[in-house]
Amino acid sequence: MLLVFHKPYGVLCQFTPDQPGQRTLADFGFPKSVWPIGRLDMDSEGLLLLSDEKPLVDRLMNPASKAPKTYLAQVEGEPDEKALQTLAEGTLVIRGHRVLPAKAIRPDPQPEFPPRDPPIRYRASIPTTWISLTLTEGKNRQVRRMTAAVGFPTLRLIRTAIDRLELGDLEAGTWHEAATDERRRLGLRV
Repeated sequence: MLLVFHKPYGVLCQFTPDQPGQRTLADFGFPKSVWPIGRLDMDSEGLLLLSDEKPLVDRLMNPASKAPKTYLAQVEGEPDEKALQTLAEGTLVIRGHRVLPAKAIRPDPQPEFPPRDPPIRYRASIPTTWISLTLTEGKNRQVRRMTAAVGFPTLRLIRTAIDRLELGDLEAGTWHEAATDERRRLGLRV
């Protein structure tokens, strides 16, 4: 079984809370046999896969698979081409680790998402911009550290795709079992 979930902001990517009152995956009615494939931190939103298929989990979690993951990051400020190039070329060193090259673009038109609850930090004198980053690695809080390293802190982060499987219009907090075509987009035999 493979489940496609739109993880909302403020949800811990595990089934038991670290602290009382934390929202976890247990709050969304998943079957008992599944576990998350990868993680999104509590402050991040978007596409999360869950499965009870150990070979699938092992394949998608294996760093050698290099399954690309695409994120939309709403950053403070307006990144120029130089900042996007720095994000893309793989020259950043974060916490002693040189990040791999990534795809970094500023979508035009800018995407629109429903407001987050709680809302992002807002400053009247500083605009925000959405950028798209596609990575083949996934270190802890990597996108946030990358955008901060080029001077544009992330205010909101949404994972929109894993490999060729896209989040689409799946509403936050909802999930469904992956259809045959969705499994194919992950390069899985059906």
